[in-house]
Amino acid sequence: MPEIIVCLKQIFDLGQIRVDTSTKCPLTEGVARKLSDFDKNALEEALRIKEKHSGKVIAIIYGTKDAAKEALAMGADEAFIYQYTEEIDHLGIAAILAGSIQQLKYDLILCGEASIDEYSFQTGPRLAQVLGIPVLTYARKIELNDGEIIVERELENRYEVSKTKLPALVTVTKEINQPRIPTLLQILGASKKSITEMSPMKQEVGVKILSILAVEMKRKEVIVKEIDELAKVILSEK
Repeated sequence: MPEIIVCLKQIFDLGQIRVDTSTKCPLTEGVARKLSDFDKNALEEALRIKEKHSGKVIAIIYGTKDAAKEALAMGADEAFIYQYTEEIDHLGIAAILAGSIQQLKYDLILCGEASIDEYSFQTGPRLAQVLGIPVLTYARKIELNDGEIIVERELENRYEVSKTKLPALVTVTKEINQPRIPTLLQILGASKKSITEMSPMKQEVGVKILSILAVEMKRKEVIVKEIDELAKVILSEK
């Protein structure tokens, strides 16, 4: 009966973000937030493992109680939430997560391969390093067998099957599953589950984020009437 911890991040809905044309800064005021897509794949996989082997699923979430309720409605047994006001790098985030995880019992930690707002692919491996446990990345299939985890990893031009002993950390790809949509009863039932707010200690910043700006795009405003004209324009840009 594995004890599984899933690390999740609540992000802005990128489809709703607009950009200030003068400053190139993203406008996030009033933008809805949601759990990062890859993290929901990690949670779904944890729930499938629980359904097959029993056990418990604990969600540790950077975000609000709304994010915790979403994870609990999907099927997590318990949720811990935390926030931080200062921008910290991924090593700092890994240290925050490790400080909480070290107080819990676990056999397996699941993370999304990346968050869809930053795509750094660093938090999972850095967390495993801080905890001193094996890490397997880019998992598209997971199996547990007698104290070991077997992972089919998706690499650039091939698949690779790897295994290691538990406890371990695995990051999953979007191809591993299709996250479930909670029913109304599950959403209502989430309010009865435990949500604990954590107060993480301030972490040292290795890399400080100074600003986030949109990529500048300049349109040439070329108007073509025929396909031949369009072909000439495209060829001239090579």
